[in-house]
Amino acid sequence: MLVTPRAQTVPRTLLAEMSARTYQVRTYGCQMNVHDSERLAGLLEDAGYARAPDGEAPDVVVFNTCAVRENADNRLYGNLGHLLPVKKARAGMQIAVGGCLAQKDRAEIVARAPWVDVVFGTHNIGALPALLDRARHNAEAQVEIVESLEVFPSTLPVRRESTYAGWVSISVGCNNTCTFCIVPSLRGREKDRRPGEVLAEIRALVAEGVSEITLLGQNVNSYGVEFGDRYAFGALLRACGEVEGLDRVRFTSPHPAFFTDDVIEAMAQTPNVCPQLHMPLQSGSDRVLRAMRRSYRAARYLAIIDAVRAAIPAAAITTDLIVGFPGETEEDFAATLEVVRAARFAGAFTFQYSPRPGTPAADLPAVPKAVVQERYERLVALVEEVSWAGNRALVGQQVEILVAVGEGRKDAGTGRMSGRARDGRLVHFATPPEVRPGDPPEVRPGDVVRTTVTYAAPHHLVADAPLLAHRRTRAGDVWAAAHAPDHAGVLLGMPAVGAPLGSG
Repeated sequence: MLVTPRAQTVPRTLLAEMSARTYQVRTYGCQMNVHDSERLAGLLEDAGYARAPDGEAPDVVVFNTCAVRENADNRLYGNLGHLLPVKKARAGMQIAVGGCLAQKDRAEIVARAPWVDVVFGTHNIGALPALLDRARHNAEAQVEIVESLEVFPSTLPVRRESTYAGWVSISVGCNNTCTFCIVPSLRGREKDRRPGEVLAEIRALVAEGVSEITLLGQNVNSYGVEFGDRYAFGALLRACGEVEGLDRVRFTSPHPAFFTDDVIEAMAQTPNVCPQLHMPLQSGSDRVLRAMRRSYRAARYLAIIDAVRAAIPAAAITTDLIVGFPGETEEDFAATLEVVRAARFAGAFTFQYSPRPGTPAADLPAVPKAVVQERYERLVALVEEVSWAGNRALVGQQVEILVAVGEGRKDAGTGRMSGRARDGRLVHFATPPEVRPGDPPEVRPGDVVRTTVTYAAPHHLVADAPLLAHRRTRAGDVWAAAHAPDHAGVLLGMPAVGAPLGSG
C-alpha cells in the first residue's frame, strides 16, 4: 500500500487520491476468494480508484462471491437489496458482482437485481475496471463471463491486506469430480504456475517484509499435474526453505488422494514449513466417500495422519466435514465420529450438506433436515471435545507467535494481543505495559514473540505469562510505519488460516 506523509502543502498525488472514485470489495468464501479480492483491489487502485474510508459510502461496491453453500444466493441478493436505496441516493454509484456465484448465475443476477452494473466471472477478474468504465459510458449493465482462464491471477496488480503474511496461488481450478461440489465447473480444470514464477513472487513478498506465506490451490498438493511432475509440490516446499528471510510456510488445502511420502518428508525436513496440516475428510464412512467420488477411504486418511505425526509429532491437523450427505445413515455418521476421535483433530470446519444445482448429488434423496441438525450438533460437540483436549495438553508449554491484526482479540481490558502459533493455533497473549500513555506499543503486528500457554479453550489458547522473548521484524517495521501518526493509511489483518477451499 502507498503511504503518503503529511506536509504543509497537500501533494498533488494526494489531491488526485482525494478526488478519485472510491471502492469497497466485499469477500465471501475461501482463501482463493480472499486472494482474488486483493487482486481486484490492486486492479482498481491501478486504474485510479481509492479505497473507501471506513464508514463512508463508496462509489463502487464489488461483491466477490462464493457458490459452495446453498445460502450464498440468498446472502448475495439480500445484500444487493440493501444497497438499492443507497444507490438511488448516491449519483454515479456502481455495483459489481464477481466470483463463483457470478460464474454460475451470469445474466440471471442482472435479471433479479437490475441495479447491478457489472457481472464478471472467475476467469476474467482483470476485466473489472474496463467493465465499470463501459457500464458508465453505455449506461447499461455489462455481463462478461468467459469459460477459461485468460490471465493467471497472480500476474495482476495486487493490494495486499497484510504487511507480514501473504497468499501465493500456485494453481487454480480442480480436476476432481466430487458429486457435492460445484467448484470445478466454476473454476475450471487445474492450471499450474511454473515453480520459478511462484518462487519469484515469494521472494518479492519477503523483500517487502512479509515473513509468512500460504501456498494456495484448490488441491494444492496435486500441483505439477499440468506439467507432469508428481513430485513438484514437495520440491516447491523444499525450495521455499531456501528463501532467506521467509520464516513460515503454510499451504491449503491438500487432497488425501495426492498426499505422498515425499510431501511428508518435505514438511518434516524443511524448517520453515509449519507443523500444520489442513486436510479435508468430508466423511468417515467409506460408503459415503464412494458416493461423494472421493478417491480415498477412511483407513487411507488415517494412515496419512499417522505418517505425518510420526515425522512431525507436534503437527496440528484440521479438516472439513459434511453432515447429511444424501443417503447418509446413522451407521455412516457413526463412522465419521469414529474417525474424528481417532484423528484427534485440532479443529474442523463442519457443514450441513447443501445441494448445489448442477452437481450429481443435488438430485439424490435428502436426509431429513431434523436428522441432519441433530447429527450436526453431535459432531460439533465431539470436535470441540477433541480439540479442547489437545489444547489443554499444551498448557505450560512454550509457543512462538506471529503477532497479527484482526485475529479476534478477546479482552482489550487485559492488554492482550493475538496471533498464530507455528502450528496455526490462535493464541491471545499478554503484552508488556506501554512506557507512557500514547506511546506506540512495544509489540507490533508482524513481530514474533515467545511465551507460555496458561489456559486452553476449544478454539484458542491464552498466554498470560510474561513474554520470554520478543523479536522485532521488518514486517513489524512496515506495519509501524504505516500506522505512524505522520502517515496516512490503513492495513487490515489476514483472515484465519485454514478456511476450506470448496472441493478439497
